[in-house]
Amino acid sequence: MTADRRLYRILVRDLLVKCSIGIHEHERLAPQRVRINVDMAVHECAGPLSDDIANVVSYEDVIAGIKHLVDSGHINLVETLAENIAGLCLIDERVGSVKVRVEKLDVYAEAASVGIEIERRRR
Repeated sequence: MTADRRLYRILVRDLLVKCSIGIHEHERLAPQRVRINVDMAVHECAGPLSDDIANVVSYEDVIAGIKHLVDSGHINLVETLAENIAGLCLIDERVGSVKVRVEKLDVYAEAASVGIEIERRRR
């Protein structure tokens, strides 16, 4: 991809899912609420958009992929979930970089959330 190609951003903001996640035994007993944010830098297609979904990265596909990941079984670490989401986004070669934030919402009563944010780039 050339350096002069224009970028646009695909955003998924505050996606709430139930997820079996955590290293503690009690976290395996019931899914917990997780908030996910994704910000992808996407290279525009060389040709016209033509009002065709095939010419853009679909946030619908990203959300479906995230839901599939969280429904696939227990995950120990929020870091693992974030890496898997980043990998899912980078499958599409138009995605140059992705920032993923994963937050567990019900861990501490005195905190709105705990979690991580990662940024990954295409190699």
